[in-house]
Amino acid sequence: MRASPALRPVKSEYAHFLTRKGAARITLIPAEVLSALETGAIPTANLNEFLAVNLSILAQAVALDLGLDPQHARLQDTLAMLGSFKPMRRHGLIAHALYDMTAASHDPDAVAWRLVSHPSDIARGWACDWVRHSGWSLRQQLHAQARLAADPHFGVREMAWAAVRGQVIEELPKALELLEAWTRQPDPNIRRFAIELTRPKGVWCAPIRILQAQPELALHLLEPLRADPSRYVQNSVANWLNDASKTQATWVDTLCEQWQTQSPCEATRYIVRRARRTLNKV
Repeated sequence: MRASPALRPVKSEYAHFLTRKGAARITLIPAEVLSALETGAIPTANLNEFLAVNLSILAQAVALDLGLDPQHARLQDTLAMLGSFKPMRRHGLIAHALYDMTAASHDPDAVAWRLVSHPSDIARGWACDWVRHSGWSLRQQLHAQARLAADPHFGVREMAWAAVRGQVIEELPKALELLEAWTRQPDPNIRRFAIELTRPKGVWCAPIRILQAQPELALHLLEPLRADPSRYVQNSVANWLNDASKTQATWVDTLCEQWQTQSPCEATRYIVRRARRTLNKV
């Protein structure tokens, strides 16, 4: 399991932006912050900044940074049609264009590494999406996402699991086998990735209907984390079980009872309380 890569440092002239709090509204984002975001110089601080970025400007700045031609027809054609698509779909289209351009470059690996280590979290999110076009096996795709699943930015970590969820659904038994090792990694971001990736209902993504019907198939991923010390992981486990409770309430209720008996600690009690939030409304 590979650790998070060393990100290229933010240039000194932008370093003072790193301690900012994200603006409460898009209209309150300072012009100099927005400019730095759109040149790829700094990461976003919150969702408002993420949504405010002009992706056409950023994509061309990132292409130039990667040593690609920002005026390349492949990229320009993509940018010209961005407005026809929903906001999140636009990121996938840009990622695909950059992937195609990189494949034709003289050193694709060097370009890929520059993207994975880019100061912009949005750019690194585009790197997550590249596995969709790779033709790699599920094992290879997961391996490639490990460094991004451990990214210091929350947005990149979300893009990392979202990029492979479709393949996981297609190869669920294999995915459940491969992800078991992830739940035993020292990095809580990696442990959380294995759980978030396999949530039965999921957030803004297709459900995993087999796990909605048979959540016990993923019990070997949940059990090692029933008393995880990380609140980040605890929330993910609880959300997984809450998803499952909407279709298999008895199974979730029974499992929660077992966990409280077998692991009577605050971490488990917290997970159980959150896992039962839908059940408690019935």
